[in-house]
Amino acid sequence: MILLGTDWATISSLATAGGTLVLAVATFSAVRASNRSARIAEAALQEQRRPVLAPSRFDDPPQKIMFLEGNWLRAEGGRAAVEVVEGTVYLAISLRNVGSGMGVCQGWTAWVGLGTTLDQVDHAPPDQFRMQTRDLYVPAGDIGMWQGALRDPDDEVRAGLEKAILTRERISVELLYSDQVGLQRTISRFGLIPTGDMWIANLNRHWFLDRQGPRPEEATLAAAQTILREQDAAMQRRWAVNSGGPVVEPDDDGPVDAGPIIEPTRPAGTSDSPP
Repeated sequence: MILLGTDWATISSLATAGGTLVLAVATFSAVRASNRSARIAEAALQEQRRPVLAPSRFDDPPQKIMFLEGNWLRAEGGRAAVEVVEGTVYLAISLRNVGSGMGVCQGWTAWVGLGTTLDQVDHAPPDQFRMQTRDLYVPAGDIGMWQGALRDPDDEVRAGLEKAILTRERISVELLYSDQVGLQRTISRFGLIPTGDMWIANLNRHWFLDRQGPRPEEATLAAAQTILREQDAAMQRRWAVNSGGPVVEPDDDGPVDAGPIIEPTRPAGTSDSPP
């Protein structure tokens, strides 16, 4: 009779524990789903506020830009404007915000030469950027401008850029900007290329400082190395054809090996530098 007796207190405790466990699992699943929905909503909100700066279109209207000394530059659509006046270097770029949020320029840095993905893999450290003293806002889906000046006579960067402008060498500019509340910091690298009597502005790379970018850095470097290898193969083929030597096919596993080909005099206008 003792063995056949029912311990209702124990059964009640087990039932209560089981119900509590089910409720805990359901609550945990609901919290996870809620957190996931919140992250998705936050990401969507960030994308609605994210600015992405690029050179303006060639058919965009020109912009007149005034500097502290009263000097004016005129930046046509898709172009940059550079000038040296009494030792002061003035730089400006006509921009278009292709993102969906207001862009606010925070700082900039510049150097002589066209920075590529391979010879300058990463952007300059943010603490080395020169901060903007003027509020430069670029509306979403609209045009705007960036301007910067170098006035310190002892500044080596200023001296190098002055020489580059006078000799019409390529110049790289990196812009640090954010959304309208100072978040989603982004660095974009622009190239200023002299062509005829103008300076064309092109875009090289974007870096998101506060989150992962749209593609892994390793994939970008691998793509750049592939292009460089193909360029090397094309140059070897041209040299071989010009010298009458054998044509060496590219090796997919590594850089092209020219074998016994002796490099002839390089045709005018060719270069080893990647695009």
